[in-house]
Amino acid sequence: MGEHVPPPLERRGGVLFIGGKSCVELAERYGTPVYVMDEGRLRENYRRLKSAFSGRLRKFRIHYAMKANSNLSVLGILRQEGAGVDCASLEEAKIALMAGYSAKDIMLTASYIDESDLREAIRMGLLVNIDDSSALDSIPRGKIPRALCFRINPGFGKAVFPSLTLGGSDSKFGMDGQAMVACLRTAHEMGVQSFGIHMMAGSGSLDAVYFGQVTERMLEIAVAVADAAGVSFDFIDVGGGFGVPYRTSERPLDVELVAEEVCGALRKTFGNGREPTLLIEPGRYLVCDSGILLSRVRAIKQGRIPFIGIDAGMNTLLRPALYGAHHEVLLANRLEKKTAAANVCGTVCENTDIMARERVLPRMAPGDLVAILNAGAYGFCMSSHYNGKPRPPEVLVARGKSELVREGESIRDVVGRQKVPARLKPRRVRGPRS
Repeated sequence: MGEHVPPPLERRGGVLFIGGKSCVELAERYGTPVYVMDEGRLRENYRRLKSAFSGRLRKFRIHYAMKANSNLSVLGILRQEGAGVDCASLEEAKIALMAGYSAKDIMLTASYIDESDLREAIRMGLLVNIDDSSALDSIPRGKIPRALCFRINPGFGKAVFPSLTLGGSDSKFGMDGQAMVACLRTAHEMGVQSFGIHMMAGSGSLDAVYFGQVTERMLEIAVAVADAAGVSFDFIDVGGGFGVPYRTSERPLDVELVAEEVCGALRKTFGNGREPTLLIEPGRYLVCDSGILLSRVRAIKQGRIPFIGIDAGMNTLLRPALYGAHHEVLLANRLEKKTAAANVCGTVCENTDIMARERVLPRMAPGDLVAILNAGAYGFCMSSHYNGKPRPPEVLVARGKSELVREGESIRDVVGRQKVPARLKPRRVRGPRS
């Protein structure tokens, strides 16, 4: 029996398949490293989450947190499914518009936003989420938006890594209750007519009960600040943070229980049928296990624990180096049993460029193909040109067919925007052969 293969991936004749397509064939056609997204799994994840909540609440909407993966094709798939979009910057909002979203379907949640960006967002008709009261000073008094959202810091948070905890006294995000009361009063006096409250207390949690607990805490704050400010909230945005199992030992998040906990907290606070519209902002949950990163083994250095050098590094997938994040690694061309511990590393000139440390893996040889799983979220979007490396292509697979949805870069793309003063130019420039 070979290596365990988690869904939606498949084993066929000892080879790894994604979206009905052989990973070996994908690597041969598009080269490595290459990101591969499974359209079917992406749609399945969205529909599973939507079904869990819409079956319990009439007024409900999903806004995809596009910072997880901003590929235009991914955005297009989720637009077709009926999603709105949550943007962390004005630039992301402009990308969402390019992907076909209308301004009314876009919420902009940008912390410490530039005054000109805030004014442009309002002019564009985006729903703006206010992170701090100082942002209200930047809104032109002749261009007061009808609706605004306000981000609360609920005072606590939970995440798989401390740096991803988005609520609590050490978080840079959101306002405390007292600051929000003052902010709501000011906005009401300015002429804002519709109010929303937003919370994002964590990231990547697999604890379904936690989401009910943090929603209850948020709603306690929401009722108190609304009463104190003399307004009411038309919508409640409980953010995202829905986790996915990065390790084979972890169980998937029970989204039915999450929905029951969150919707139950809403009904308990407002009464059945009188709840405000509920918004959620999943990012990772939708795209993470929809994507993998394929990479070729270049060389193996023997030692106490061998180093398996692959052609994808921290420039391609940053999360292991940045957070110490775990990604399962499979031998895609030969799904064999794990036999011995090894380190999987990239070619970047940093000792933190380790994809998997002291991981028990099958025996590998140069030329083998590895698949790094759960790479659909925070993969390409966090990649860089570090060490002069071009960024890889992205491929979309569906029902046994593949399409290139982002071309791989060349060295000319790495330096193409640079301008060299005439006094620094060499007498003769030799360009790369490819």
